[in-house]
Amino acid sequence: MLLSGANYGSGHEPIVERDRPRKYNLHSEARRRSRAEVYWEMSNSGGLSRKNVSPGADSSSGAPVTLGRTILLKQLPLTSVVLLIAISVGVVAAERVPPAGPNIVPPTPEWEAGVQKAAPAQPTVAAAKRKVLVFSRFTGYDHKVIPHVDRVLQILASKSGAFDVTIAVDIEALTPENLAPYDVLVLNNNCSKGDRRELFLDVLESEAKYRDLTEAQRKAKAQALEQSMLDFVAGGKGLVAIHGAVTFLNNSPKYTEMIGAAFDYHPPSQEVTVHTVDANHPLVAAFRGKEPFIHKDEPYLFCGPYTKTNFRPLLVIDTKSLRDPKGKATAMTRYVAWIKPWGKGRVMFCSPSHFPESYLSPTLLRFLLDGIQYAAGDLKCDDSPQTNSGRKGA
Repeated sequence: MLLSGANYGSGHEPIVERDRPRKYNLHSEARRRSRAEVYWEMSNSGGLSRKNVSPGADSSSGAPVTLGRTILLKQLPLTSVVLLIAISVGVVAAERVPPAGPNIVPPTPEWEAGVQKAAPAQPTVAAAKRKVLVFSRFTGYDHKVIPHVDRVLQILASKSGAFDVTIAVDIEALTPENLAPYDVLVLNNNCSKGDRRELFLDVLESEAKYRDLTEAQRKAKAQALEQSMLDFVAGGKGLVAIHGAVTFLNNSPKYTEMIGAAFDYHPPSQEVTVHTVDANHPLVAAFRGKEPFIHKDEPYLFCGPYTKTNFRPLLVIDTKSLRDPKGKATAMTRYVAWIKPWGKGRVMFCSPSHFPESYLSPTLLRFLLDGIQYAAGDLKCDDSPQTNSGRKGA
C-alpha cells in the first residue's frame, strides 16, 4: 500500500526495528526523521505488519518492491510512512477505493450489484418522499460515467425510499412548469462545448426542432432556461451538481455564483487523497472513522466565484500529493465538495467522481444521499458560507 504525501527533506534513516506500544507517538517520530525506509507484510486479515526483507531486494529505484505479499517502502515522504503506520495500528482507518480500470465501460450487472450492496438501506433523516429530477445532457466532453451516476441515483432512490427519480436529457425539462413538481434538481456531468461553455445554446443551435428560431430567439430561450434553474433554487428548492456539471454554463456569472465556482482545469486523472474540512459537520458523517478517502479521480480545480469561498466547504484534496504539470494546484486550498444557500434554497456541489469504481464506496453513496436530503431541506445543518455568517441571496 503506497500513500503519497509532502516531501519534507532529503535526509533518510531506517526506523529502528522494535516493538512499539499501540499509543506510540507518531508525531514525535515525524519530527525526528524526515524520511524512512519501512518494511511491511500484508497479514491474512488485510492489516500491515513489520517484516525484515532480504538484503537482495531491489530498492534502488525508490519504488515499492513486492516480495510475495511483502512490500518495501523506501524513501517515502514521512507523511506517507506515518499514515501507513497509523493505519496499521488503528490510529487512522483510511478508505481506499478499488483501483479504476483503464477504460470506463457501461454499467455492468456486477457493478450495479456492488452499488446495490453498498447503498444505504435508509436515509439519515426520516422525511416525506421527495421528487428528484436528474438532468444528464451534455454537449461537450462525454463523461462515460454519466450512465453510472444515473444508475447510482436510481439505486439510492429505490433502496433508501427517500425519493423518486426521473432522468431527463431534454432541455425542455428545465422550464419553470416542468421543474415545478420536483424538490431537487441533480445536474449530472453536463459538460458544454469549447470556450463558450453554454450548454443551452449548444442544444438550441444543433437540434432540428429549434432550427426555425432566430439567433436572438435562441439567446432569449437560453437565458430563460438558465433563469428557470436559478429561480427554482432561489424559490426554496434544491440543486446537486456532480463533477462536470460545474461547466454547464461556465462563463455565466449567475450560474457560477449559484454553484460556487467556475471550472479552471484539472491535472491528469490520478489517485486523490480527500479529507473532510470539519469532521463534526453532519454532512460528512459518512466519512467518520474512515479518513482519508483515497480514490482515482480527475482532481478538478476551480476559479471565478470559488476564490471568494462563498460556501461551506466539506471535502478538500491533499494538493501536495497531486501531479500537476501546470504547478498551480498548491496555489490555494482546493475544495472538492461544498454546500451553500441560494435565496431560499440549497446547493451542493460534489466533484467526486469521474470513475465508476468510486461509487462502489458506501461512504460516497451515503454522502450523496445526505447531500440530496440537505438540498431537499430535510437534513438540517450549518450551510453558512465560510466568508460570512449570512445567507447569500440569488
